[in-house]
Amino acid sequence: MENTFGLPIIPSNEEQRLEKLHSLDLIGSYQEEGNFKHIAGMASRMFNVPIALVNFVDRDYVLTKASQGLEEPQPVPRGTSLCSLAILRDSTTVFENALHEPCLLANPMVTGEFGLRFYAAAPLTTSDGYNIGALCILDKEPREFSEIDQRILENLASIIINDIETGAA
Repeated sequence: MENTFGLPIIPSNEEQRLEKLHSLDLIGSYQEEGNFKHIAGMASRMFNVPIALVNFVDRDYVLTKASQGLEEPQPVPRGTSLCSLAILRDSTTVFENALHEPCLLANPMVTGEFGLRFYAAAPLTTSDGYNIGALCILDKEPREFSEIDQRILENLASIIINDIETGAA
């Protein structure tokens, strides 16, 4: 898969991960009101960032299921979405200043009109260990993000997964 990171972005368990994602029936509808939207709003307010997203990483695109701060977000090619990197880790991915990250300097979200500077994402990890997406917060200004902030974002992501797995989503 072509990507702007210069890094491999496909997890070793990709086929099983996609099978799990599709079995949860999250991809069919585009954007959703309800719990996901509320959690995105909470994340935006808690971290004082203009944008928060609940994203799911499919084979070719990253799909936004809920957002705060973006009107009608469109699917993003997986090769340019930072969520493709976030699902590779079991902990929060943080770029405090994207301009200082060599792997992001060719990314159109960073170098283009959007002007992304700050990105943090906690993976949405199912109870059986598949990272199917991420709860992301973004800003056009660099910012610091502490270990405590990372744990809080991970806790919000765990609420999303709990809602998915218990059918409350």
